[in-house]
Amino acid sequence: MTPGPRVLFVTGPGGDGTSTVAAATAHAAARAGTATLLLSAEAPARLAALLGAAPPVWPAVAWDGARPAAARIDPAADFRAAVLAGQRRARPFLDALGAGDLDDDELTELPGARDLALLHAVRTAREGGAEYGLLVVDLPPYADAIRLLALPEQLRRYLRRLLPRERRTARALRPFLAQLVGLPMPADGIYDTADRWDAALAALERVVTGPGAAVRLVLDPSPRSRAALHAARAGLGLHGLALDAVVANRMLPAGSPDPRWAERAARQRALTDGLGLPVPLVELPLLDGEPGPADLADLAAGPVPPPYAGPARPAPVLEDRLADDGLLVWRLPLPGARREDVGLVRRGDELLVTTGPFRRALPLPSALRRCTVAGAALDPPGELAVRFAPDPARWPAPRPAARSTVEGERDAPGGPHE
Repeated sequence: MTPGPRVLFVTGPGGDGTSTVAAATAHAAARAGTATLLLSAEAPARLAALLGAAPPVWPAVAWDGARPAAARIDPAADFRAAVLAGQRRARPFLDALGAGDLDDDELTELPGARDLALLHAVRTAREGGAEYGLLVVDLPPYADAIRLLALPEQLRRYLRRLLPRERRTARALRPFLAQLVGLPMPADGIYDTADRWDAALAALERVVTGPGAAVRLVLDPSPRSRAALHAARAGLGLHGLALDAVVANRMLPAGSPDPRWAERAARQRALTDGLGLPVPLVELPLLDGEPGPADLADLAAGPVPPPYAGPARPAPVLEDRLADDGLLVWRLPLPGARREDVGLVRRGDELLVTTGPFRRALPLPSALRRCTVAGAALDPPGELAVRFAPDPARWPAPRPAARSTVEGERDAPGGPHE
């Protein structure tokens, strides 16, 4: 199977120039020779000012060969199309109920429609985008963006809890089970639909967390944005999302003759110098006025790099310390996390981990399911070390050492030493 295009998600605290960086990154990649598609849910007027013209609504694209292709996500249109398609598929059932039709012009998008439209567009673009080598996705502010990227995994978890796979596979037993419990079992159609949903969500999860996906974080250096950067990095680490680079936008030049500008530039530099990032820090200058097509060309030709190759995806690591102190340690990457923002709850065979506004249910490895939580700490900083002690009731007892032949002879009645 031919791999699809790489995917770079761009987000930031909000108002820090995320759309500008996303568009400049797409231009830089196209300039480097990569066929690139830019997807954005920004307002048409904002995109028109930035790109020179408002791009068409996805799946139509604007591409003149000299610049990256671009398309705008219209959540309202996507929501209406999804509702009308579902109405057509459910027509026999709705007719049996005597339900009336919903028309296109009376449908209003529901909360969350923008997020679902973005995910749907990314998936369809990646699956059908053989002509592209890169998708650059302009995401909402980081808190919503990381929750959006975590959504496929979370929905798959909910689906497994509501309709466990073992129930879906035991179809031959359903009549017997229905008679046994005295309740009707769900019809095959429900399980078939659940299987289709699971397959679609698995495809989305591969798009978000696959080896070709990464996130580029943008910040306008200030105490607010620095705090947001730490929270975003912790959220990315928690959900196993790779970080491509951090972009410090609107940087002031050093050595200004105006003391006020010089002081502000020094504050920016102090904030960026102490970040201690494991990925490149890209600095972009403060532009004169609202950015437009000429600015994108300048940024793409200079400071904005194309996506970096193969950023590492953070993943938990299980450390065996049974021989030293009788513990197993599960190390979870949480870069930038603060102790007061981290929460931990063991629930059955899952570990519910919280950092700031983000939470993830992590299934425990098989060895840890037979252990109890003995403690946790951010040790070293940026890594949550969860200590597990074997549960004597569930942990296999060590085998007794085999006794030697001489010992056996000594213990045997009538042996030579009796």
